Amino acid sequence: MEHLEYVYTFGMDETELERKLKATDTGVLSLARDGDAYSLPVSFHYDGEKILLRFGVEEGSEKVSFVESTDTASFVVYETTGEESWSILVQGSLAPASDTLSEAEINDRFVPLRVFDESLSDVEPELYELRIESVTGRKT
Repeated sequence: MEHLEYVYTFGMDETELERKLKATDTGVLSLARDGDAYSLPVSFHYDGEKILLRFGVEEGSEKVSFVESTDTASFVVYETTGEESWSILVQGSLAPASDTLSEAEINDRFVPLRVFDESLSDVEPELYELRIESVTGRKT
């Protein structure tokens, strides 16, 4: 492995972690159920204290089933541009958000809800709170 390229990474301090979380609006949420993993890209909003995740949910949603069975979720936010990169890993429990937001507030805090083949009338936006238990970040 003498020709393999490496780059060193360094930890991020709390100020940088908060700045990146506030400036980023999507990440990947990983859930688990009975030994099976389930990961999905989600829109989020970090207000300096908590992370709100916005899902598009339809009846019989597999993601809600995984949310209900996951004790500790992992949420990754990252960016790579050339040799510059950073990533943040947040771990914690998920619960329906206690915040009640209007449609205008949801539009202001989150990127547009992406739908696939579903009818818009079949998709409900739902907010969940990721209760932060740990946060770590690395950068090159």
